[in-house]
Amino acid sequence: MSLVAGCVRCSAPVVPCPEHDGRHPLWRTEEEATYDAFAEHLLASRHFPTYLPWPMSPGWSVTDFALVGDGVEHATATLTCTSGTSELDGPVDVVVVAEEAGTGLGARCAGTRYDDPGTEIAGRPPTARVRIGSQSVNLWDVSTSAADGEFDRSVVAGEAGGRWLWIVLRPASALLLLQDEWILRDVSAVGPQLLEMPFGGPRPGW
Repeated sequence: MSLVAGCVRCSAPVVPCPEHDGRHPLWRTEEEATYDAFAEHLLASRHFPTYLPWPMSPGWSVTDFALVGDGVEHATATLTCTSGTSELDGPVDVVVVAEEAGTGLGARCAGTRYDDPGTEIAGRPPTARVRIGSQSVNLWDVSTSAADGEFDRSVVAGEAGGRWLWIVLRPASALLLLQDEWILRDVSAVGPQLLEMPFGGPRPGW
C-alpha cells in the first residue's frame, strides 16, 4: 500500500498521535502524486466524495491527495490539491477538503482554531459559489488571523451534501479565481477519464 498513516491534526507520523488521539488516521502518499496512488486513494474512500476542479485548466496537475478513515473503505474526509499558474498570481495551489463535522482536516489546511467553520459563516452573504452537479454551493470567507503565515492563503467554506466543504487557495490573492462559479466534480466514479488527468509536481505544505 503506497498510502501511509499519520495524524489528522498535525504532521506526526505516529498513530494514534499523543496530542490528537481518538481520530481516524490521515492516509497520504509519501511520494509525488501518481495515477496509481490516486486510484488507491479512491478505493479507500469509495463511499465518500473526492472533489476536483473540473475540467482542469491546461498546465494544471493533481499534486496531492489524502483521506481520513480506516484505510480500507470507510472515510470521513478527503482532500485534493491541484496546482498551476494564473496570469495575476503566478504559482497557485487549490486545496479542496470535504469532511464530516468534527474531523479537523479542513481546519488543519486552513490554519483555523476551530474544527468546523460554522461560527464563521453565519448571518452574512456568501463570498463565492461553486457548482457540484446541479447544486450551487455557497461559500463564506473564513478568518485565518490566528494562524502563522495568516496572509499566505485565502479560505472559504460552506456545506455540500451534509458535509463541510473547505477551499484553501495560495496565495491569498488567488481567491479572485472564484469570481466565476467553479465546477467541482466528484471523481470517485469517473473511471477511465482519470487517465487523461496530469499528476505530479511539488506538493503543498499543510
